[in-house]
Amino acid sequence: MSTTTELTEPGTPKSSATDPGRAGAAAAKRQRTIGPLVLRLHFYAGILIAPFLVVAALTGLAFVFSPQLDQVVYAHELRVDPTGTARPLAEQVTAAREAHPAGDLATVIPPVTATDTTKVVFNLPELGEKQHTVYVSPYTNEVRGTLTTWFGSTPLQTWLDDMHRNLHLGVVGRHYSELAASWLWLVALGGLFLWLRRQWTGRRKLRRTVLPDLTAKKGVRRTRGWHAATGVWLVIGLLLLSATGLTWSRYAGASFDIVQEAWGGPRPTLDTGLPGGSTGGGDSGGGHHGDAAPSGGDVTITDVDRVTIVAREAGLTGPIQVTPPAEPGAAWVVAQNDMKFPMRQDSAAVDPAAGTVVARTYFAEWPLMQKLSSWGVSLHMGYLFGLVNQLLLAALALGLLCVIVWGYRMWWQRRPTRADRTAPLGTPPARGAWRQTHPVVAVVILLIAAAVGWALPMLGISLAAFLVVDLIIGAVRRGRTRRAIPTSPAPTQP
Repeated sequence: MSTTTELTEPGTPKSSATDPGRAGAAAAKRQRTIGPLVLRLHFYAGILIAPFLVVAALTGLAFVFSPQLDQVVYAHELRVDPTGTARPLAEQVTAAREAHPAGDLATVIPPVTATDTTKVVFNLPELGEKQHTVYVSPYTNEVRGTLTTWFGSTPLQTWLDDMHRNLHLGVVGRHYSELAASWLWLVALGGLFLWLRRQWTGRRKLRRTVLPDLTAKKGVRRTRGWHAATGVWLVIGLLLLSATGLTWSRYAGASFDIVQEAWGGPRPTLDTGLPGGSTGGGDSGGGHHGDAAPSGGDVTITDVDRVTIVAREAGLTGPIQVTPPAEPGAAWVVAQNDMKFPMRQDSAAVDPAAGTVVARTYFAEWPLMQKLSSWGVSLHMGYLFGLVNQLLLAALALGLLCVIVWGYRMWWQRRPTRADRTAPLGTPPARGAWRQTHPVVAVVILLIAAAVGWALPMLGISLAAFLVVDLIIGAVRRGRTRRAIPTSPAPTQP
């Protein structure tokens, strides 16, 4: 590629660089494009937001394989050797109660496979959202251990989840993850736009768009090829991670709840009232980020076996949670809680005395936005379809880390190296990008930015901060330039 072509806009004919008339026309045409604005935004967002994305990618990579780590760290609590016939659930709950006399019985989680233990969960006021889970052998009623869990997560998984969500800094720490998720989609789409614009205006082939340019042996051109081509492969996954991560973020999550209410409403609730009894308000299901199960007071433990059998016969397969009545005159609640196959999210209210299902909710009846939210949570956490999901998330995290490293490398490679113009890093894209955007397009962009900033407050606040800092830096530089211009001495009078 000649020097002349390198200095011109991608897709500009070589003759326009040597013909002043054509060059002027091309320059005027280039003034009405959003390319420079996107480039400047992508550059600064990449530089300033990338550290947050690195932390999110590393902590997410650690969390994604937490189910396998649980099987190693908590093997004694989670696994048993099948030895004979399983004992009644009531006996197992009684054994758990004897080992853990404090608290109210919250949930019983029967084993799914022959090597699983039974989980008996207790609520204690001093634990807040957390609970105590007692693990019992279904064959011998042996109590294998007790762990402090959070919506079913082990202490290790909870620790890794907290690290990813808030860096163990509580509410303040959640700002980091929301900031990363708010900018991830914008950085990804901006990079995709710039790369497609560069490739297709230059009449290059599809292969150059999705594969790095291996003919470039070194330098910024080679690094840019790897940075951009890898980003093309990752863009859909990054958009999904951004969207699903924002659904339960602190501020953007509230906006998402408004959309859910407007586009279908909440999940259907399960009526747990028994004929002739008081009406209960049991939850239709349980999930990792859902509400805690209601506390049970005085309940007949022997009912747990009949309730489970009735629910299984009614079609509630896979992992289930059996919850005792929250109040007298209410039914037991049996809810599917299958994060691997979230289509299995049905629930039933069971009358143990009659041995019948008195009410039922179905996942198929959920509003579309609620279904998408459930699938998105499972996808983001690596549960959907199991190992395949985990491997894809790991590939996304590693790919994002590579793209970020290549982006910083390009910044360093573009630094001036001439003896009279040395600099530690490359210069940012030129100011004045707004002036190259059509006024109507600029107004539309401002309106969209305002709407997005309202829906994603962390994005809006940080973008406004970037603009203020950029304006201040520009004003300071202009002031220095004026002071540096020498003034001509006044003419001497004869």
